[in-house]
Amino acid sequence: MCTADDYPVRAAARSRTLAELDGRLVMCRACPRLVEWREETARIKRPAFRDWEYWARPVPGFGPSDAALAVTGLAPAAHGANRTGRMFTGDQAGDLLYATLYELGLASRSTVTDPADGLELYGVRVTSPVHCAPPANRPTPGERDTCRPWLARELRLLRPTVRSAVVLGGFGWQAALAALERAGWRVPRPRPVFGHGARTVLEPADGAGGPLTVFGCYHVSRRNVFTGRLTPAMLREVLAGAAETAGLRVVRPEPE
Repeated sequence: MCTADDYPVRAAARSRTLAELDGRLVMCRACPRLVEWREETARIKRPAFRDWEYWARPVPGFGPSDAALAVTGLAPAAHGANRTGRMFTGDQAGDLLYATLYELGLASRSTVTDPADGLELYGVRVTSPVHCAPPANRPTPGERDTCRPWLARELRLLRPTVRSAVVLGGFGWQAALAALERAGWRVPRPRPVFGHGARTVLEPADGAGGPLTVFGCYHVSRRNVFTGRLTPAMLREVLAGAAETAGLRVVRPEPE
C-alpha cells in the first residue's frame, strides 16, 4: 500500500499504459492543500454551475495514446477542469485552445463543454504538470514537484510517437523540462529559457526513439488574451508549427 507521500512515485512507475496511469492518477491525494481546495470548491460551487456535480479530483491528460504532439499547461481551473473532469474544458482558456486545434484540423469540435460532448483530438494529447486545481491558480514548487511523476510517466509512455510539445507559460516550461528529463530526454545546461516562440530540440538520453522539439507559448489565460499578450493568431502559429514538426496534417486558414 502506498502512502499519500509516495503514491505518485510508485503508482506512476507501475503504470504500463496511459489508461492505467489515468486510473491511478485520479485517486491521488498526495497534496493536502490541493485536495482541500478542489473539494471545497466543489462544495461551494460558482452560482452559474450550481446544478453541476463537480469532478473535484485530479484531472488526467486527454487525447490518444499514440499522440505525436503534447500540449501542457499549468493546472486545472477551479471551475473549469476541476468541474468537468477533462483537461482545459469548462473555462475560457480551454475554449480558445480547443477552438484553435479545431481550426487547424486537430480536433473534432470547435466548442467543448463536458466529457460527453464527443470531442476527439487527432494526434494531440493535452495535459498539465499539476493535476489538481490550486488556490489562485498558483501551485507551490513543492506541489509541482510532488506531481511531477505523473507527467514524467505520461511523457515516457508517449515516447514512441511524440515528436513535439507545446508548453504554455513560464511555470509550465520549467515543470515540463524537468519532467521531460525524467522521462528520458537530455535537457541541456543551462536550461533553455522560456519565451513565446522559443524552440529547443531535446535528444533522447538513451538513444532510443527520436528527438523532441519543445515550443514555448504564452499561456492561454484570460488575462493574457484580454491584454493582447497572446492573440489567437499567435497561438495558432505556435500550434501549427509544432503540429507540422510532429508530422501531423495541419489545415492552415487562408490569410485574411
